[in-house]
Amino acid sequence: MEQDGPSGVLLIDKAPDMTSHDVVAIARRALNTKKIGHCGTLDPMATGLLMLVIGRATKIQDLLMSEDKQYLGTITLGTSTSTQDRQGDVLETKPVPDLSLEQIHAAFDTLVGPFEQIPPMVSAIKKDGVPLYKLARKGQVIERDPRPVHITSYEVTRVALPEIDFTVNCSKGFYVRTYAHDLGECLGTCGHLSALRRTRSGKFTLERAVPVADLKTTPREQLLKAMISLAEISLMRGA
Repeated sequence: MEQDGPSGVLLIDKAPDMTSHDVVAIARRALNTKKIGHCGTLDPMATGLLMLVIGRATKIQDLLMSEDKQYLGTITLGTSTSTQDRQGDVLETKPVPDLSLEQIHAAFDTLVGPFEQIPPMVSAIKKDGVPLYKLARKGQVIERDPRPVHITSYEVTRVALPEIDFTVNCSKGFYVRTYAHDLGECLGTCGHLSALRRTRSGKFTLERAVPVADLKTTPREQLLKAMISLAEISLMRGA
């Protein structure tokens, strides 16, 4: 092993009701290494792919975070919340129209390709050095600038109103919570994100991910073997 400790990327399948920082703390103990970070925060309610960069891999963190992502999600129509997901306070309730599949696809079709998205107040974007989510906790609402995002494709996988399940392939910096909120408005009601799972980031998928529960029990040597080396990452990215 390298003298400066392990280096590479460890893919984790995050469980619900924990932060991305919680996962990093568990991995730090399991691998007995301090130099570790994560790519792309997952909210506590979200599950799925969390990429941990370890050792020298921390230098390519921004590069890995810049790649496109795939998410599976559920929108619940008829209720909007303060966080745009099920963990927020209910702000508004509206009746849900008897929507046809054609109407639902038409709404999703309006949000394909490049467009601008206004980030939610509950986000890590900073205003004068303070993350917006900290201001949101104090009840403050700050005007946010729209940000360019891109959706390459989507699929509606289940409709059981008020719920709609979907898959979306999107650019970095895309807020699926805001997507759910905006789709609710497009469908003539309101809505929030009630489930979210990240299944892909760039060329990394859940196929090689270690369930977060296994981080606590798997021997360090096995975890090191599960890591993707910097050399393999270069090959995967065509570098």
